[in-house]
Amino acid sequence: MIQVFCNKRGSGKTKELINLANRNVLTEKGNSVFIDDDSRCMLQVDKKIRFISTSDLGLMSYEGMYGFLCGIISEDYDIENIYIDGLCNIVDCEIENAAHLFYKLDELANRFGINVYISINHEKEAPEFIQKYTNYQLVAN
Repeated sequence: MIQVFCNKRGSGKTKELINLANRNVLTEKGNSVFIDDDSRCMLQVDKKIRFISTSDLGLMSYEGMYGFLCGIISEDYDIENIYIDGLCNIVDCEIENAAHLFYKLDELANRFGINVYISINHEKEAPEFIQKYTNYQLVAN
């Protein structure tokens, strides 16, 4: 399952994602991974959750991000939840070009029974391919 939190910068997506991860770790049977572009929120994430800062990893494309996630999953078959905070901060690309990544992530999540939670900073309405995964989205006026 994929769930996307898509809204403008400063709307509370990171806080909501951290709270979700910390709540889920209390009841889940598998392992969790929290991925962020820096380590600012590392101390807010429960210590049972593996925290990964991508600041030194040089992920530049959606293909690189997909390969990175495949590596994490292949290293630990007990992963139940993956939290990705600020996808567009981690990968230096426009969200409108991420349709192929979401298609591949959907397949990966279903094949391995993993929940993937992604926050995205986006000022406009989410692209159509993301809307089916979104429950928290900027409302157009």
